[in-house]
Amino acid sequence: MTTITTKYLGDMLFDTRLGRHTLITDVPEEMGGKDRGPAPPQLFIASLGACVGALVAQYCERKGTDTRDMTVEVAFEKLSHPARLADIHVTVRLPHADVSSGRCRDALVKVAEHCPVHATIETVKGIRFDIVGLGFRDSAGSLRGETAA
Repeated sequence: MTTITTKYLGDMLFDTRLGRHTLITDVPEEMGGKDRGPAPPQLFIASLGACVGALVAQYCERKGTDTRDMTVEVAFEKLSHPARLADIHVTVRLPHADVSSGRCRDALVKVAEHCPVHATIETVKGIRFDIVGLGFRDSAGSLRGETAA
């Protein structure tokens, strides 16, 4: 199983290590953030847009479809009670490609829907949470966060 680790730096700022890459994340101002990086919901939406874009671009390039200036826009609503994202709408713009046939558009939608981020959103059955600290074991039975006295 792949693991990505996010470390709290204090002052509502987070550092996430993704292989050789580092990503700084801040929280919204109403939670004490200072706009020093994207907020977690923005990253979630950005990952959907990038994933869809990658699959659509790969498909188009294989089919000889012009991908110059292609963009992926992801619009969403942020709801509360409970806090969540809703009404997610993905628009792929291919300004130099002829997508006038319904068959072509249908094929591109099918490709976009195969994005792993979209597939996860559509099929996730649950997410397990472990809270680990001194004297508490994680679900694998490992002690985490303990320091020698």
